[in-house]
Amino acid sequence: MEKESLARSLAQHPLVVGMSDAHVDFLSGCVRNVRLDEGQFLFREGERADELYLIRSGKIALEIHDGARGTIVAETVGGGDALGWSTLFPPYRWGLDARGIHLAHLFAIDGACLRAKLEADHDFGYAFTRRLLNEVHSRLQRARLQALDVYRARP
Repeated sequence: MEKESLARSLAQHPLVVGMSDAHVDFLSGCVRNVRLDEGQFLFREGERADELYLIRSGKIALEIHDGARGTIVAETVGGGDALGWSTLFPPYRWGLDARGIHLAHLFAIDGACLRAKLEADHDFGYAFTRRLLNEVHSRLQRARLQALDVYRARP
């Protein structure tokens, strides 16, 4: 019963919406629920990237550390976003920190399990990877617009 409930909830996340029931069930075998409190780190730069996260609610700051300027918030992500595609690519290490800004609820997808499922079922792999690439594209577009704003000439 719990797996069915998890699959139903997972199917409502924007990254998963529209996937077949079979693919959602297949993916749900790798998923667990996670709560991230305000101020709590989800992961730290340099640590092993073991999970991909689908944010259900809340806000998370993606932080970079600069020796001269200290901690810089590179981006803020929230409900509907995916976070942590580092778990799909060697060397499987986080390139930044993720810290809760507001209480967040997430789906955590086990990286090793996900990689195995992507290889085991190429139809699933294509469907999931296509959705994830769309997420990456959207995030790069947001970063580009943010960079334009940051570097815009000030009067």
